[in-house]
Amino acid sequence: MSTHNINLFISHSWAHSGHYDTLAEWIFEENWSVGQASLNFRNYSIPKNDPVHNANSDKALKEKIFNKIALCHVIIIPTGMYASYSKWIQKEIDGCVAYGKPILAVNPWGQQRTSSVVQAAASETVGWNKKSVVSGIWNLYYN
Repeated sequence: MSTHNINLFISHSWAHSGHYDTLAEWIFEENWSVGQASLNFRNYSIPKNDPVHNANSDKALKEKIFNKIALCHVIIIPTGMYASYSKWIQKEIDGCVAYGKPILAVNPWGQQRTSSVVQAAASETVGWNKKSVVSGIWNLYYN
């Protein structure tokens, strides 16, 4: 059985941390496999206990976000409407473009409207279901 170490960055707004918390629980707190392959997901998200919002400037903030994204295989962004108005999430999308990283858009359960900014940047979109999310990660990582 082979093991795939997959580095992930989950985009989030701490004001809407429930989406992040649920995604992180689904992805990092279970053992996942595909066929004979074991999936070892590693979290490269910005931690709540070490935020980057206190960066000295927009340039410093961008650099910190880009440094995290550069290390990742897949970036996960919930499509909540708050994403359309977030300077941070736009910087994360810009980092994905700069480093050629795929974006997995996740439509939160019961979401009536989704962020067109995230949808336009997404490589793949999945629903609010842990198996769909992990399958989407694997598809973007493996293909």
